[in-house]
Amino acid sequence: MTFFYKILHINFVKFNDNYDKYMLIKDNISLNYSKKRRHRKYIRFLIIHYTGMQSTRVSINRLKNPKSKVSCHYLIDRNGSVFKMVDDNKTAWHAGKSKWKNINNLNKYSIGIEIQNKGHFLGYQNFPNKQILTLIKLIKKLIKKYKIKKANILGHSDIAPLRKLDPGEKFPWKLLSDKGVASWYPKYKLKKYNFKLKIRRKIFFSNIYKIGYRYFNLSKSSKNDHKIIKAFQRRYLPKEANGKITDKTLKISQLMAQVSKFT
Repeated sequence: MTFFYKILHINFVKFNDNYDKYMLIKDNISLNYSKKRRHRKYIRFLIIHYTGMQSTRVSINRLKNPKSKVSCHYLIDRNGSVFKMVDDNKTAWHAGKSKWKNINNLNKYSIGIEIQNKGHFLGYQNFPNKQILTLIKLIKKLIKKYKIKKANILGHSDIAPLRKLDPGEKFPWKLLSDKGVASWYPKYKLKKYNFKLKIRRKIFFSNIYKIGYRYFNLSKSSKNDHKIIKAFQRRYLPKEANGKITDKTLKISQLMAQVSKFT
């Protein structure tokens, strides 16, 4: 087992944004990736995860363990340190079974970024400012390098809503949007919707289908509907992630469906 603090390389990455001029990225390489190189044109998405592990040490050990069959391209510690674990031109194993719009299994088309956080099952934590500011800098670097659209910066629960919760309702998607590295809805005036439940469901799921969410039937309800609704709410309405299609949830889904036409 490789000792956690063994650093293979240190890369200084130059930025042209409003943050620090240079970013320190430490190599801590995992061999858990598909060996075939991919062309940069395939890199279209950034997928944000939390580790769901007790510590960065434990997370890195798992991401490097060949038996785990999981990995990521970058891991960000709670103190803002960045570890590069798989080269961008290799396919890391972070997304698993996943869908977004017409794409299945997003590993091939994405860069996976793990953020150290214990997660919902071990004591879900707030994300420290240093950690999030580092993430924003990294995303800006990757957006510029691969020409990734803001609409393609997603959470694990966006692309796998039936089985994943991360990065969760505490993750500051609105802040990322304010910094230009994520999509968000415009300001709105809330009105009362008097639709019956069946119509309300049809409108909501039609809206989020346009955005890119999958794993549901547009015309038929399912016992998993609440998981899809919660995934949407964790991102866009984190204080009301109750799995119910409230007026706010419906309105935001309409706004995001409109935004998605232009992204």
